[in-house]
Amino acid sequence: MRLPPFDPSSLSAMTSPADSFVTRASLAADLAALGLAPGDAVMVHASVSKVGRLLDGPNTIIAALSDAVGPKGTVLAYADWEARYEDLVDEDGRVPQEWREHITPFDPRRSRAIRENGVLPEFLRTTPGALRSGNPGASIVALGARAEWFTADHPLDYGYGEGSPLAKLVEAGGKVLMLGAPLDTLTLLHHAEHLADIPGKRIRRLEVPLATPAGTQWRMIEEFDTGDPIVEGLDEDYFAAIVSEFLASGQGRRGLVGTAPSVLVEAKTITAFGVNWLETRFGSPSP
Repeated sequence: MRLPPFDPSSLSAMTSPADSFVTRASLAADLAALGLAPGDAVMVHASVSKVGRLLDGPNTIIAALSDAVGPKGTVLAYADWEARYEDLVDEDGRVPQEWREHITPFDPRRSRAIRENGVLPEFLRTTPGALRSGNPGASIVALGARAEWFTADHPLDYGYGEGSPLAKLVEAGGKVLMLGAPLDTLTLLHHAEHLADIPGKRIRRLEVPLATPAGTQWRMIEEFDTGDPIVEGLDEDYFAAIVSEFLASGQGRRGLVGTAPSVLVEAKTITAFGVNWLETRFGSPSP
């Protein structure tokens, strides 16, 4: 069988293995083009697989984010923790006595970030220099110049409200990056839920084991329920509706970071938008 004549122009369509990698430098450039700047504090939600073929895995993303915000900036992620024992609690949120000795307590230095948030929070948590706040379910990891300030003194009750890392992100004029992540995973909107003046918010109480120098301490923690919509009448993924309407209003920025469709928003403005969105529908609109 005779082969067709060789066409040199066909080489231009070929891609070498090296060309298929997304690098730290290219990601940092994409982040800068999207609007991330030196000195920024940025909370990132990421679908790592959408970013492209990473030369050093998720560490490439962390390094690029650190490059983009520079030595005076801070990178944050929502960690939560693996609290699978919650399926055991009674209607009052208490853990049966016979199960307590089998449950590993929450330790900010050692407890894994929850798997449902993707791999990036755990990679960030284990990056040298990273710190984690002390509220188990609302825990935030931070790396950079203001990591200690962001993670210090995280209230155990109502951990998405005043004094939380989320409140500090708003106070600091920070940003939120959705790096290929679904829009309904924008955790900062739990802070908007806390701030919104609306009736009928769901409240959740849960007994949590905390690691202390004296051993495990069980403590009942109360907060607005973040596992279900904050009030009746909301869709399960209503955060996506808020973010979509925010972007449609001309606020925020969209672009590609690597191969991931990404969104960058100001923490203060998206929080205010979320509060007003909720109050318009369920309470009195904020002025």
